[in-house]
This record gives sequence, structure tokens and C-alpha cells, in this order.
Amino acid sequence: MELRRFKEQDAAETAQVVADTLRISNSSDYPPEYIDETIAAHNAAVLTERAQQGHTYVACDGERIVGTGTIAPFWGSETESILLTVFVLPEYQGRGIGRAIIETLEQDEYALRARRIEIPASLTAVQFYRHLGYDYKNGVTEPEDGSMYRLEKFR
Repeated sequence: MELRRFKEQDAAETAQVVADTLRISNSSDYPPEYIDETIAAHNAAVLTERAQQGHTYVACDGERIVGTGTIAPFWGSETESILLTVFVLPEYQGRGIGRAIIETLEQDEYALRARRIEIPASLTAVQFYRHLGYDYKNGVTEPEDGSMYRLEKFR
């Protein structure tokens, strides 16, 4: 398994990883309309733009992209960062790939300069992030709009 920086030519395959993961892993926690909207909001063009605003990484099994994650400044802050678009294909989950993506993001320059890292966590993934040391932002344990938790970690 190799973790490397995202390249523009990875966009379509990475968008497919996001779509497949949402359709399979997240479908028990969200209605089909929400899944479709989230897939549309993570198309290849959006992922390319996000990679230009932050640092996106992909996890590869040989030539195949099997996971992704992005770290970016939180609203342009020098002392806060945000993790975005963290997905691992369902058939690769449970193999430590998600943990490796998070650890890579946490060693990125945007994380190293940050006092605080935030992540909007899905209902599906909240316990995964909590296991990695992220806690509820401001102690709020209910999902925002019933769909996402706001988690954070301080350095």
C-alpha cells in the first residue's frame, strides 16, 4: 500500500472511490437523496479544486486508488486546519488504510502548524475518528443537522 499526493489525473478515480464508499458504507445511515447529493458534491472537478486549496493524498493498492483524504487550512487560518474527503473503499476498510491516511494528514505541514484540527464526521465514521483521538467540538455530541458531527483534536 502506497500513500502519495493526489495528481490531477487521479480526480475521476478518486471521485469514484468516494461514490462507491458512500453508496455502500454510508447507505445504512443516510437516505438515498443525501447519498446522491454528497456524491454530486464530490465530483472530479470539486476534488481537483479541493486539492489546490489544500493537500490531498491517495492510498494506492498497486495502480488502483483505494482511499483518499485532504487537509486544508480552516477558513484560511494559520493555526487551524480541517480534514476533508476521507474515504476508503469498503472492501479495503478494516486494514489500517484509514488510520494511515489520517496519520499522513496529521504529518502534513497544514497539520504541523495547526493548534487545532477539525473534521466533519459522518454518522458512519464518527467512532473511527473518536478512536483516533478526535473529540466532539465544544462538547456537542449531537450531529449537526442530523447528518454530521463536528470533531476536533488539539496539538
